[in-house]
Amino acid sequence: MQVEVSVQDVFHESTSAPIALETWETWFDRWLTALAPTDGEGDPLHPNHVYELSLRLTDDREIHTLNRDFRQKDQPTDVLSFAALEVDAPELPEEEPLYLGDIIISVETAERQAVSQGHPLKVELAWLAAHGLLHLLGWDHPDDESLERMLNQQQALLQMVDLSGVLL
Repeated sequence: MQVEVSVQDVFHESTSAPIALETWETWFDRWLTALAPTDGEGDPLHPNHVYELSLRLTDDREIHTLNRDFRQKDQPTDVLSFAALEVDAPELPEEEPLYLGDIIISVETAERQAVSQGHPLKVELAWLAAHGLLHLLGWDHPDDESLERMLNQQQALLQMVDLSGVLL
């Protein structure tokens, strides 16, 4: 499995990033290896398991705008996902990565949530990134049962990268 992650840290431009690019790449690589994305018929989404995604760390103002414009919810949120694979996966040359989509996280909201949950910002950002990745891969939570399955999967993903600070 190979994952190319583009991280745009617009919220912390003046300070060092809360999580290094190499850490993000390692996390997404482990998560995608464990989740083994398929086309619905059991075949891998990409023959060489090469994937690409974009992660944008931003503030409440920008995520509020995106949430309002794309989801018609006039308020900030913690994470948004924009899946590139809303339709059947295209046939790509084996050397080309398959673009999964974009994950946008409000670091301001993540900081508040980390404080209220009593765990480090790093754990909250990982939790939100895992949630966003699941959405990119087609997971959703329209009801309590599917939400519980998704939250349990997020917990398992955090444990894979030695972050067990989020308790359900």
